[in-house]
Amino acid sequence: MNKLAVIYHSAHGHTEHIAHHIVEGASSIAGANATLLRAEDLTRTPDALTAYDGFILGSPIYLGGVSGAFKSFMDATGRLWRHQALKGKVAAGFTVSSLPAGDKQSTLMSMFVFSMQHGMLWVGNPFLPEQHQGVPYDDAVNRLGSWSGLMAQAGHGSPADAFAPGDTKTARLFGQHVATTVTRLSAQPAS
Repeated sequence: MNKLAVIYHSAHGHTEHIAHHIVEGASSIAGANATLLRAEDLTRTPDALTAYDGFILGSPIYLGGVSGAFKSFMDATGRLWRHQALKGKVAAGFTVSSLPAGDKQSTLMSMFVFSMQHGMLWVGNPFLPEQHQGVPYDDAVNRLGSWSGLMAQAGHGSPADAFAPGDTKTARLFGQHVATTVTRLSAQPAS
């Protein structure tokens, strides 16, 4: 069984809501076991990451980057970096903001650089935006058009589950995609 951790910080519940949909999608893949982990809990126990085959990192956007709690988690992995303890593991990222753009790309890039410094293998978001096929914008998979990771939008001050249906659908597909990648890579003979 391949172990996948969805590591997130969520101040108002929006990022956590998307994380649950990602886990739902990942868990639907045979041979994958997905677990939700709060970034702030891992700050105290970063060595727990070595038990996983892959990670999906998630943070809201705070002033154009990851939240302080998520950055503290990233910083806590310094000893793992020095020993390259996460090298070769799969990584992917997602982010949520209240605006359609909201500097989501810079947040995903900080997760990407973090993953590259650890020697991990980055998995993007391969889904074509469905609105080009006539699906209504709010219902479309990858409606925000991101290939480097999953982007979702929740209105400012809205309830934690107030997402366009396309965003939650994309989250489930993204979880499936990353879990499938982890499973496929683990089936390859070591070189």
